[in-house]
Amino acid sequence: MTTRRSIEDPARLKLDLYCRGLQLDPTLLGDDGRPVLRTRAGLGSGLELLLPTGLWVNVPVSEPFAKHSPYRLERRAEALFLSRDGVLVSPVQLAPCPPWYDQKTSSGQPMTRIGTLQGTYLGVYPAKVCEYWTIKPDRENCRFCSVGLNLGMDDADEKTVDEVLEVVKAARRESGITYVDFNTGHYEGDTYLDLLEPFIHRIKAETGLLVGVQTPPHRDLSRYDHLREIGVNRVSFCFEIFDRARFAELCPGKHREYGLDHYLDAIRYCAALGKRVPVPGEPWVTNGEIIAGLEPPESSIAAIDWITSVGAIPTVCVFRPLEGTDLADWDPPEAEDLAPVFGHLYEACQRHGLPIGLAPNVHVSLVLLPEECRSLAQNPERYWRAELRRRLQARVFRWMFERRLKRKEMRACTP
Repeated sequence: MTTRRSIEDPARLKLDLYCRGLQLDPTLLGDDGRPVLRTRAGLGSGLELLLPTGLWVNVPVSEPFAKHSPYRLERRAEALFLSRDGVLVSPVQLAPCPPWYDQKTSSGQPMTRIGTLQGTYLGVYPAKVCEYWTIKPDRENCRFCSVGLNLGMDDADEKTVDEVLEVVKAARRESGITYVDFNTGHYEGDTYLDLLEPFIHRIKAETGLLVGVQTPPHRDLSRYDHLREIGVNRVSFCFEIFDRARFAELCPGKHREYGLDHYLDAIRYCAALGKRVPVPGEPWVTNGEIIAGLEPPESSIAAIDWITSVGAIPTVCVFRPLEGTDLADWDPPEAEDLAPVFGHLYEACQRHGLPIGLAPNVHVSLVLLPEECRSLAQNPERYWRAELRRRLQARVFRWMFERRLKRKEMRACTP
């Protein structure tokens, strides 16, 4: 087997791995990589790898389409490489498995059943299964989602505030996390924000870490003013699909319960909230999340344009036909078709001057972040001033954030 330069730049390689997956020989993993876990809605169900230039990726390995992938993991001496069709294309590293992954909380729960790393941040699904999965006689879950299959398997279906705090502190101490992301499904009575508040209060008071929430849009949008006031740093709304007919078809519960327009209203409201309700020292970001590959690329690009036009930042996932879901037999999208979507993502965020890539040590394995998509843009050089400003802002924010955390940690150690 011969070695040659990567046929893809890291961003394109990350995208292609999402679309094609990886054939995996488990004996290559050893004891230093993270286990493959099925958690949350399913995008984190693959193998966590670190690509050149510091990109993190969660690669599908257990889904049927991955068994036909041209990519394989190869070990040469002490190094790991990705090969494609028998040719080495890129060195890779296994995402490090921290000691706390093998530990239990004081209640006896394995810590990985409370929260897991998705790249370098901690993801937590703190409550019972989304009720779209339990509606009878016919469930109304999103057809691509696997959260109803995962809770109770690798993810505990009930988590106390104390358990979550133990895991947060262990992940901060051993993995250096700076951000904790909470994700819930739909619960009757709009109770998801009530459920999350005790977790948010404790984390902000005891650690000062950045905190984000990803929930359905509350019917009372003024509730997000309160989230802003208590220190939440990010809110994300997953409407998934911009095409209205496809939204109704593939997200029946969301369509019936909220409708696409309420998702868009919540994004618009929260994007303006950061300017209306400033909280010193606490940044505020609003995300609108879509899934590329479930609608034509032009529709995904239209969604990106709408999200950025109201001052929010798009989160663009790549459709992954997950085991056991209603769309398990669907084909994954082609990277060539999606590359223009992600190039447009970078350009739209820069064109609107959105604060991308500022949070320190937040590397996401589940999606291509806007700042990672520069090489996929048609004319990235035109944004050199915006890119320079972004990098300077990131340095300043990192310095301020680390200084604030250090002061909080010193106060916590003072008797």
